[in-house]
Amino acid sequence: MTEMTAGRAKGSAEGGLGWGLKTAVALTALLLITPTVVVIPMSFSGADTFKFPPESWSLRWYRSFFGSEKWMYALLTSVQIGLLVALTATVLGVAVALGLTRSRFRGIGIVRSMLMAPMIMPGIVVAVAIYGVFLRWQLNGTAIGFVLAHTVLALPFVVTAVSTSLAGYDRTMDVAAATLGATPWTTFFRITVPLVAPGVLSGFAFAFVTSLDEVVVALFLQTPDIQTLPVQMYNSITLEIDPTIAAASSLMVVVTTLILLVPQFVRRERRTR
Repeated sequence: MTEMTAGRAKGSAEGGLGWGLKTAVALTALLLITPTVVVIPMSFSGADTFKFPPESWSLRWYRSFFGSEKWMYALLTSVQIGLLVALTATVLGVAVALGLTRSRFRGIGIVRSMLMAPMIMPGIVVAVAIYGVFLRWQLNGTAIGFVLAHTVLALPFVVTAVSTSLAGYDRTMDVAAATLGATPWTTFFRITVPLVAPGVLSGFAFAFVTSLDEVVVALFLQTPDIQTLPVQMYNSITLEIDPTIAAASSLMVVVTTLILLVPQFVRRERRTR
């Protein structure tokens, strides 16, 4: 009897905890989605200023965005830098994740902590440190400087995603490939890479989105000749009142959401197969 009562109490506690977590997640999601629900309708407003809800509907701010040379230059700059960052961070992240997963040494915990530091430390601290170092190296205001800085910020996401995929990797397949005469490179490209592809794709997507959305470091590294889209958006809202930023923000939200959903669709498709 006592065991039955304890079991019911335990089940009730677990159910209560589940509903509590569900409520917390729902409230957090609502808090994150609410600004988007406001910004996207404002991007279709026909008014000359910010107003919610819009009194009239128009595509004028999207035409203004795609017809503006400075907005298009900032968008192109962000996309180019983001792709270079994603490619660089993915290559380095895969190598680092393989090294951390397959190595055993005393300082591995310290190495992991150092790699995760850019993700944990406040953005302004990282930005000031990067600015000070790049000022000596004369990398401020250069595309290489942006790529290096954003790669540092994106690398932890790639390492985490790939390490998660490698956690369930069966090393006996490497041994089997070696016994069949496969070289280490053949084994890596034909066995390891396809199996951890979802993690690599997730890392690539996170690295690209991290670079695309990053604004703090970009504000320190920017010059009149090179400005990313987040910097242009920041200037648009602080130096002038331009509703075009509503269209830019809506596009950023939609694009980043779609990019982050791609790895999930790929994983679901692989599981279905």
